[in-house]
Amino acid sequence: MVGSEQNSGGIARVQDTLTNLRIQDGVAPAPSGPLTLEDLYRQHRMRLVRLALLLVDEPATAEDVVQEAFTGLHRNWGNLRDAQAAVGYLRTAVVNGSRSVLRRRKTARDYTPPHVANARSAESLAMLTAEHQAVVAALSQLPPRQREVLVLRYYGDLSEAEIAEATGISKGTVKSTASRALDALQKIMAAR
Repeated sequence: MVGSEQNSGGIARVQDTLTNLRIQDGVAPAPSGPLTLEDLYRQHRMRLVRLALLLVDEPATAEDVVQEAFTGLHRNWGNLRDAQAAVGYLRTAVVNGSRSVLRRRKTARDYTPPHVANARSAESLAMLTAEHQAVVAALSQLPPRQREVLVLRYYGDLSEAEIAEATGISKGTVKSTASRALDALQKIMAAR
């Protein structure tokens, strides 16, 4: 029973707070003559911002939601029956705009980006590029068969048997050619 009394006390506090906010926001006196969009803005903007703020819990976003509602009202101004319809339109637009904001937030929170490869620093990319260029330049100085064997082995990730089949040479020749090519490549790279 105590929990229920605390709960009703909590509900009463929430109701009192919201009622006080509504009273503080108040409604400006209606202007004489035909109602304009500017009049509606002056009379209802703060109350609508407060409504949006209570829904989205972010002042800048609440302002944006209300601004969008007034923009929509401006677009549809000629289709409205009366001022009361305009206020209802604004209120509905603010609630729907707030719902959209909350849906986008939930979607953004739930989003798991695809696996991102390890990002390298700009310096390591520059070094990799320099190393890459040096290796390509050194490979170009090797005889064609040695270059083929190394490229198929380390770039193509082929086994000795697969290289032998692809190049039309024996497995033993692939082994010895790879060994000689690595030695030659090492000497070319050391000379730089």
